Amino acid sequence: MTTDPESHGDTAVLVERRGGVGIVTLNRPEALNAINMAVRRGLTQACRDLDSDPEIRAVLIRAAGDRGFCVGADIKEFRPVDSAVAARRVDGSIAYVDAVAALTKPVIAAVHGFCLGGGFEIALACDIRIASADALFGLPEINLGLIPGAGGTQRLPRLIGAGRALDLMLTGERFGAEEALRLGVVSRLAPNRDALAEQALALADAIAAKPPTAAAFVKEAVTAGADLDLKAGIALERTLFTLLLTTEDRMEAAAAFREKRRPVFKGR
Repeated sequence: MTTDPESHGDTAVLVERRGGVGIVTLNRPEALNAINMAVRRGLTQACRDLDSDPEIRAVLIRAAGDRGFCVGADIKEFRPVDSAVAARRVDGSIAYVDAVAALTKPVIAAVHGFCLGGGFEIALACDIRIASADALFGLPEINLGLIPGAGGTQRLPRLIGAGRALDLMLTGERFGAEEALRLGVVSRLAPNRDALAEQALALADAIAAKPPTAAAFVKEAVTAGADLDLKAGIALERTLFTLLLTTEDRMEAAAAFREKRRPVFKGR
């Protein structure tokens, strides 16, 4: 089933549902999808709505317009803060990167054009990143007297190693799609934006067709295990594996294999 796009954040973020895939579109192409308050609120709410929707089994985050995925914070909204204490407080209704990272369902970022600053941090909070050949990545915050403030200093080193991440963050240099693939920032490349849209949706559809509880447990084992030592991580894996043994979906997969038919998974 395909639904008409819902708007979140005064049309700054659009949501559609296609079968088991929830598609979130950053929709400020005239501003290169720069992150303003409407995007923060819209993306946060979209992620929470899709995570609570039992029909959605995978989430795809993409962006409107030809020029880029997201160039980071909208500088036009920059304003002095009341105090350092106030600035450090996180308003849950606009914790947009936290909301992406908190999704229990697999999340794919489809990146084209500029993917900078907070936009890159949105992509880093996703589970899988696929980029078109024109994608350009970077964390340029140091040039503004800042550091990445939405998880970049933590997620990028975990993804590509501290040395390479520090090089990129201390120089603020941009790098292209081929380098992103070489570093492991993205796992797939598409030759152009049309191919990106097609390949990203096909990937989301393929993941959505898998047993949803198993997919969620794969994500939990990897993400939670990254903060554990090996012994504790293996214990977590064993626990999750054992819980799956008695699920209806596991039985259905075995029955479908024996009967040479496509399985029908129900998330039970």
